[in-house]
Amino acid sequence: MITHLEGKLVEKTPTYAVIDCGGVGYYLNISLNTFSVLTEGNRVKLFAHLHIVAREGTPILYGFADNEERNLFKNLISVSGIGPGTARMVLSSLNPREIIQAISNGDVTLLQRVKGVSLKSAQRLIVDLKDKLSKESLLQGIELTQTNNTRNEALSALVMLGFGKLAAEKAVDKAIKNSEHELLVEQLIKDALKSL
Repeated sequence: MITHLEGKLVEKTPTYAVIDCGGVGYYLNISLNTFSVLTEGNRVKLFAHLHIVAREGTPILYGFADNEERNLFKNLISVSGIGPGTARMVLSSLNPREIIQAISNGDVTLLQRVKGVSLKSAQRLIVDLKDKLSKESLLQGIELTQTNNTRNEALSALVMLGFGKLAAEKAVDKAIKNSEHELLVEQLIKDALKSL
């Protein structure tokens, strides 16, 4: 089993990368997330996942910028109806933090925006992975604290002001969704109050 490849990055495109490891060029399918961190001509290390196509027996190698992205990919393909191509599309459309948040929050709409993910597939991702992702150390390498802390502080403030928790959550989530950039707690509270 190949766990990672380290060598000179010979070629990269938004869908694949070629790494020269000791004179052998390895073709790895990558996500846009991984593509964005690779610098051509430099020495790189990609975490790998070897997938064997069942019907044909063809090996396909996938490469990831870090171990967290690879673990997320493995979790995605463990869900019935989600193959490696769809999992890579999910990782290309959303960053790992957004994927984990969407699954944790049950955000079917966000997951459905990904090409190839139907309503049923999005629901299956949430049902199958929600508990699994929260139990794993997958979250350790992904920075969720700023968004979650800001959200939690705004939510606490609204509840202390006398608003119901459910209504406050909806208003805060709506304000976060409608914002084009990271909001400070004060602005998030103000935007949420407009919905309450």
